[in-house]
Amino acid sequence: VQLVESGGGLVQPGGSLRLSCAASGFPFSRYDMSWYRQGPGKERESVATISSASISTTYADSVKGRFTISRDNAKNTVYLQMNSLKPEDTAVYYCNTKRASINYWGQGTQVTVSS
Repeated sequence: VQLVESGGGLVQPGGSLRLSCAASGFPFSRYDMSWYRQGPGKERESVATISSASISTTYADSVKGRFTISRDNAKNTVYLQMNSLKPEDTAVYYCNTKRASINYWGQGTQVTVSS
């Protein structure tokens, strides 16, 4: 299993970013995918999850209405569109999937929201 995130960077408050996670090494279209984040001095937390066929999505209360998770099963890629970004969204963002009770993680991509 390999998960490779991209798309992070420095953005001003109110701005937008789109994160991507390219997956390989497993049957991507059959598994739920998630985004997590870990801010400075904080524990890692779940941000959003999308089911295998994109039928359902769930979001943390802190990002509802601002973030959108999506996936392209033909490209083995999951996305996180982040709008109206706030300084408290600053974190390393990780792509995640779980197989046979084992969590797999990417290397993370840094998102910094600052003026």
